[in-house]
Amino acid sequence: MDFKMITIKTEEEIKLIRESSLLVGRALGEVARLIKPGITTTRLDRVAEEYIRDHGAIPGFKGYEGYPNTLCTSVNDQVVHGIPGNRELKDGDIISVDCGAIKDGFYGDSAFTFAVGDVDDKVKTLLKVTREALDIAIETAVAGKRIGDIGYAVQQHVESFGFSVVHDLVGHGIGRNLHEKPEVPNYGRRGEGVMLKERMTICIEPMINMGVRTVIQERDGWTIRTADALPSAHFEHTIVIRKEKSERLSTFKYIDEVINNNS
Repeated sequence: MDFKMITIKTEEEIKLIRESSLLVGRALGEVARLIKPGITTTRLDRVAEEYIRDHGAIPGFKGYEGYPNTLCTSVNDQVVHGIPGNRELKDGDIISVDCGAIKDGFYGDSAFTFAVGDVDDKVKTLLKVTREALDIAIETAVAGKRIGDIGYAVQQHVESFGFSVVHDLVGHGIGRNLHEKPEVPNYGRRGEGVMLKERMTICIEPMINMGVRTVIQERDGWTIRTADALPSAHFEHTIVIRKEKSERLSTFKYIDEVINNNS
């Protein structure tokens, strides 16, 4: 890959990406308050859109390549890109909520998979391991490492629990565009791929299946689901590459506050 295609951001640009990303984190915190059996995914979508617009930004996904909504809401065996609708969440479901926002010309992007009510222990483990994989990947993503190091870290962690990494979908660079170079796979070999440089901004987003890694696209042209109908989990942060420890620009703080208050 031609490194010239990858934009190194200025500190001012990083600040703007952080502001958009933190807004996404707060919007997901508002969504977290509503997640319970009986809620529709359309309701979640409406609340997120209102919150983003009320705070001087616009939804990052709505209209992107024709996508119709603010959120991607992917339930159970849906991996990503689920379109909100009249589906009511049920006790025992899991739902990946992916959200983006544009403020002052820069994107923020983050995703979190929520448990709805009381979920199966193996599913709880899938969520825990996927979130851990994101943390491990972020710790790995420092200047001088390579893209392959990130994917290797994710893959090693989740496969040690018997779960599988989706290969057909990847993380990405972010900035003035939602999807920029480089691609950030959740699998790979150490020491291979694009070198990480200071002030690169990327989204790391493990998409991890309980069963096989194979996925299929639904007829709506967007929703991706697991080929074996087993659950899938998805967590995502926007980060900036630094020398010794990369910096999270998005946050799960507001989500965790809601979950901890409800537990």
